[in-house]
Amino acid sequence: MADEDAAEGAPSGEEREGAIKEVEVELYAVLGQSTMLVSQLLKIGRGAIIELDQRTSDPVEIQVNQQLIAYGEIVTVDDKLGVTITDVIKKPFV
Repeated sequence: MADEDAAEGAPSGEEREGAIKEVEVELYAVLGQSTMLVSQLLKIGRGAIIELDQRTSDPVEIQVNQQLIAYGEIVTVDDKLGVTITDVIKKPFV
């Protein structure tokens, strides 16, 4: 009887899916990475250039919660940077 009452008050799959779609996540476009010593980091100032491990022709990684979900290319949209998705990573959900 208690299971039936709980099931009646439980949201349907469609309602749960709708609620999940409203959750905000942070998305990152990773241009590249670099490793340096703290002594080098302390010397960084305006105009310094940090060399990254990516070439300008390499795809940008798109990450959500530090998980790779896609690759893309940098574009400009009006006066801002954007990313065009070029490949979506398909992983099975566990």
